[in-house]
Amino acid sequence: MPTLEFKGKQHIYAHHLTVPYSPLVVDPQKSHPPAASADDAELVPDDNLIIHGDNLRALKALLPRYAGKVNCIYIDPPYNTGNEGWIYNDNVNSPMMKQWLEDNSPVDNEDLERHDKWLSMMWPRMQLFHELLTQDGVIFVSIDDNEQAHLRALMDEIFGEENFLATLIWQHRTGRSNNARRFSNQREMIHVYRRSPEVDYIRVARSAALDDTYSNPDDDPNGPWTSASYVNPATKEKRPNLVYDIANPHTGSRVSHPTHAWKYSYETHLEHVRDERLYWGADGNMRYPRLKNYLRNATGIVPIDLTLSAESGTTDAGTRLLNSIFDSTDVFPNPKPVDLIAHCIRVSDGVERSLQEGSTIILDSFAGSGTTAHATLALNNEDGGNRRFILVECEDYADSITAERVRRVIGGVPEAKDKALKAGLGGSFTYCTLGDPFDAESLLNGEGLPDYETLAVFLLHTAAGLSLEPDALRTARNDQRFYRTETTDYYLYYEPDIEWLKGDEAMLTPERAKQIQAVGKPATVFGAGKYLSQRELTEMGITFCQLPYELFKGG
Repeated sequence: MPTLEFKGKQHIYAHHLTVPYSPLVVDPQKSHPPAASADDAELVPDDNLIIHGDNLRALKALLPRYAGKVNCIYIDPPYNTGNEGWIYNDNVNSPMMKQWLEDNSPVDNEDLERHDKWLSMMWPRMQLFHELLTQDGVIFVSIDDNEQAHLRALMDEIFGEENFLATLIWQHRTGRSNNARRFSNQREMIHVYRRSPEVDYIRVARSAALDDTYSNPDDDPNGPWTSASYVNPATKEKRPNLVYDIANPHTGSRVSHPTHAWKYSYETHLEHVRDERLYWGADGNMRYPRLKNYLRNATGIVPIDLTLSAESGTTDAGTRLLNSIFDSTDVFPNPKPVDLIAHCIRVSDGVERSLQEGSTIILDSFAGSGTTAHATLALNNEDGGNRRFILVECEDYADSITAERVRRVIGGVPEAKDKALKAGLGGSFTYCTLGDPFDAESLLNGEGLPDYETLAVFLLHTAAGLSLEPDALRTARNDQRFYRTETTDYYLYYEPDIEWLKGDEAMLTPERAKQIQAVGKPATVFGAGKYLSQRELTEMGITFCQLPYELFKGG
C-alpha cells in the first residue's frame, strides 16, 4: 500500500509514545452539579467528562482508563484554510523539528509548509484515537477540500485502507454565494473509519417520514405496507432457475415476463402466495405482481453517504441554536448543528456489536462549542439511552462556552423552541484539567507525587495494556496487590510519601516475595527496590519493575 510522506513525519512518527502521562485533576466548582468541597473532587467512573487542556496530552491521559473502550469518536479539527492562524504547539523532542516549527508559526495561508504542519499535528492524535477505540468502534472526522485528500491518506495508513467505511457528504449550507469566482461550496465531508473488521454490519433507525410511505388501501389485516417490484433485473438467460409462470388469482391467467426472471425462487414464491403477499392492483389487473412489505416487519435501514441539510442541519442552524442558548450573538464561529453529530452517533449506534456492556462512550477532542455533548444528551433524552461523552478543549473558552453550553442544556433553555431543550435534557459532567506530567524526578524529589490509584492505573496500562477505572482498584487492593487477571497478579509497593518510599515498606523483601510465591500465580511487582536478584525472583514466578524507572519508561 502506498504510504503518506510529509515533512516532519520522521520526527513525529512515534511522538504519541513519548508524550508524558498527566493525571486528570477534577475541578469541583466547574463540574455540574458542582461538588460541595475540594474533598469531593474525584473522578466519577460513569460520569461525562469535560477536559480543559492540550488535546494531545489529554488523549494520553485518557489511555489508562479508556484504551479500547471508546465506541464513537467525532472530531472537527482545523480545516487548515490558512485563515485560522493556528499554532503547532506539540512538544516534539527533535531539536530539528522544534526549530522548524519555531521558525514557521503561526500557520497561515502564505506558509508553503502548512500542509506538512497540519499532518504533523494530526498524526500523533490519530494514533491515540486508534488506541482509544473499541474493536467495533467508529471514528468520524469532519473536513473540507483543503486537507481531505491528505486526511484520507493519513487515516488509510494508521487505520488501514481496508477499514475505510465511507466519506459522508454533508450539505452544510443551502444558499448560493454569488461572491464565489468559480464554484459556490455547499458541502463538507466526514471521513468514516472503523477500528477493525468487527464493524461488518450497520443499520440505522427508520425515520418517521419513511414510515409514512406505508399505507393500507386494501385493509390488509397485517397492517400498513408498501410494495416492491417482483421482476428481477437479470434476464431469463442469466437466471433460468427463477423463470416460471405465476397465476393471477383475480383473472385466472398465467403470467410470465417476456425477457426477465423473477426475483425469488419458486419455493419462496409459493410462500408469498400462501401468505397473500402478492399485490395485483386495486382492480386485480396489474400486468405483473408486486410484493407487499409490512411496516410491522420493517427494521433498520442501511445508512447512506449523503446527508442533506433537511435532516442534519446547516452551519447557520448551528449558529442560531447556539446564540439562542446563550441569548447572545457571535458566541462561536461556525458551530456544527446538533442534528449532524446526532446522525454520526446514530450510525455508530447502528453497528452490530457482538457484546455491548455498559454505556456507549463518545469522544470529541476538538470540542469547540460543545455540540457533541449537546447531541449526546439530546439522544439520551429522546430514547432513554445511556451514552456518555468525553470532551477535550484546549482554548480558554473551555469553561465559558464549551462547559457553559452543556450546563445550560442540562438545566433548560427558557427561550428554546424545542420542548425537551426548554425543559432541560438532564445529566451531569465532571470538569477536569491536566495535572503535572509524571516523570522520574517527581519520584526522586517527592514533589507532585501521584496518589496510589492514579499511579496503579497508569502502570497497569503501561505493563499490560489494560484500562481500568481507579474505583475498581480500591476494591481489589489487598496487601499492595491492586489487580489480578486470569494469568497474572499485579502489586505496587507505594505511598505518596517520600519518606515512606525511602524505607523498607517500599521494597520487595524476601518475606513478601515468599508470600507472593505462595499464592501460586505469576506476579508483576512495582516498587522502589528489591532485596533479591531477578534470577531468584524469576524462579519464584515474579517479575520486578523498579520505580521510578518504569514510570519514566512508560511515559
